[in-house]
Amino acid sequence: MSDGTPRRIVHISSAVVSAFPERCGEVVARIEALPDTEVHRVEGGKIVIVMEGASTGEIGARLAEIGLIDGVLSANMVFEQIEELDDIGVDP
Repeated sequence: MSDGTPRRIVHISSAVVSAFPERCGEVVARIEALPDTEVHRVEGGKIVIVMEGASTGEIGARLAEIGLIDGVLSANMVFEQIEELDDIGVDP
């Protein structure tokens, strides 16, 4: 049942990026510069990230962009969740 309160859909995805271990520092810096993208763990050549976006397409495009960064071997989505948020006047 809707009470007329505007709702916002947000897609939250996690991914694992594989990179050459000697290039991980620069790859992490490039990933951290992307909007709505956080690096959560770096170990060896593996980088765990979380991304937020308005659609699956937006998330997929960002992941494809990450896959094209010099030093990246692969970028694979692990999980995606779609949440409907109440608009409480605060941008997440």
